[in-house]
Amino acid sequence: MRLDKYLCESTELSRANAKKCLHRGEVTCDGIVVKNSAFKVPDDCEVRLLGELVKARGLRYIMLNKPVNTLCSNVDEVYPSVLSLLDIPKAYSLHIAGRLDADTTGLVLITDDGQWSHRLTSPVKVCGKRYRVQLADPLPEEKTPELVEQFASGIELKGEKALTKPALLEVLAPSEVLLTITEGKYHQVKRMFAAIGNKVVGLHREQVGAISLDPLLKSGEWRYLTQGEVESV
Repeated sequence: MRLDKYLCESTELSRANAKKCLHRGEVTCDGIVVKNSAFKVPDDCEVRLLGELVKARGLRYIMLNKPVNTLCSNVDEVYPSVLSLLDIPKAYSLHIAGRLDADTTGLVLITDDGQWSHRLTSPVKVCGKRYRVQLADPLPEEKTPELVEQFASGIELKGEKALTKPALLEVLAPSEVLLTITEGKYHQVKRMFAAIGNKVVGLHREQVGAISLDPLLKSGEWRYLTQGEVESV
């Protein structure tokens, strides 16, 4: 890792300020002053800034229980970003892997590992996302098998010719279902139910791939992923 990037990942310094510290001779590597920002830091190198030992944070993997009226964005807009809920250094430099609408709650995965995030969100990867859906109108019990088959065969969304990929519909109650999809089309869940003449009035994401939302996390709370959860992607 470049020395300037190492400093950014182990302190609150921006890349520009890290370079200024280097130029002023405030950084040592194994006791030797290094001013070259492109210097490659060896794995076992002891890096100090103004005499204080600094260590790179490493990659971070986080699950958050997204509350309503927050945005999966790196900036605050009409509503605050979900990143504002993370009390960690440089939270706004993290990447949100798979976004949710402002009125949708539940599991959001956040990381600074670009390759890991890509494996979650790439269209060529098959990564199921399970949602708990509250509907405005109850589903007729006698039509449940037909609807399950319809979602499994694909739904034609308004304005699109191609059907959605097969989705798993599980009816829990007349107005409550679980829906697992493997795509990420714009407002897809809401549009799928609109296509059958219903309306989504509540949407909560419970699972992405093999990672389930921790039931101990209250709305707005977060935790780091376990090693097993990270490796499941």
